[in-house]
Amino acid sequence: MKLLEKYKKDVIPKMKEKFGYKNANAIPTIEKVVLNAGVGKALQDPKYLEVMEDVLTRISGQKPVKTKAKKSIASFKIRQGMNIGFKVTLRGGYMWDFIEKMIHATFPRVRDFRGLDPKSFDGHGNYSLGFKEYIAFPEISADEVEKLHGLEVIINTTAKTDQEARELLSLLGFPFKKKES
Repeated sequence: MKLLEKYKKDVIPKMKEKFGYKNANAIPTIEKVVLNAGVGKALQDPKYLEVMEDVLTRISGQKPVKTKAKKSIASFKIRQGMNIGFKVTLRGGYMWDFIEKMIHATFPRVRDFRGLDPKSFDGHGNYSLGFKEYIAFPEISADEVEKLHGLEVIINTTAKTDQEARELLSLLGFPFKKKES
């Protein structure tokens, strides 16, 4: 079953029942997903920037936008206006497809995966998770990887509280760690 169909058929009724929403528009949904990759130590290597841009394009299906430094920081050898990373914002069908791929294909491929940290909510219903290596994504084969870089994924929901957002993501199939007693 497609994730959007699952949201409409299964998640909406369960969220309505658990939180007592009167209006269907009040039920939280996922607004957007932002993928972010910082360049880090490879600031001076233009080839690495191209590889990073290509990787994000293949993972997301969209062309990433360069992020530039707002301030100069001498200790990091960063000058204002330098390219320091890439980001992609996914909405609509691309977003639902990416989340479905992440749940069913990427998480099972992550080495030593024991579930997502339930403490990574920001207090406003948004969830952040990071991948140390991007090779867990099915579009990337381990043979072609020269340099690894991390990848940050931010899931922006319309939920007002972290409890609502966690319930929404759990019902969609996000594998959160069980609470340790």
